[in-house]
This record gives sequence, structure tokens and C-alpha cells, in this order.
Amino acid sequence: MTGLGAGVLEIVTDHDTDTYRAVYAVKLGDDLYVLHAFKKKSKTGKKTPKSETDLVKRRLKQVKEQLRKKA
Repeated sequence: MTGLGAGVLEIVTDHDTDTYRAVYAVKLGDDLYVLHAFKKKSKTGKKTPKSETDLVKRRLKQVKEQLRKKA
């Protein structure tokens, strides 16, 4: 996965024959944050929808802001 920043991982697994789940996680310091998990519904193509990646980007930004406030 590209464009979401260093350390952001996409974990994809098959479930049954036509269901896909993706989990986006980032390790910041000693903590692992799950930013988003969803069932991929698209029947055409493997690309993750832009709305899903945008949500991950927003959540990553929120986590980083919260960590800055704690420091």
C-alpha cells in the first residue's frame, strides 16, 4: 500500500470465496494502532476504495495529534 505513510500496513485475508477483509495498522512507539478494518465489497478490481484510504489517513492524523499532545 502506498501513500499512507511509513509504517502503515495493510493486512488482507480471504474469508469464504468472495469476501475480503483489510486491516490498516501503524506502530507508533511501543503501541500498535488499528486505524480501520472493513469488509471489501467491490466485485470489480482489488484496489481499495478512495473513501476507505481517506478514512485511514484521517485516523492516522488524529492518532499522531493525540500523541503529540501527550508528549
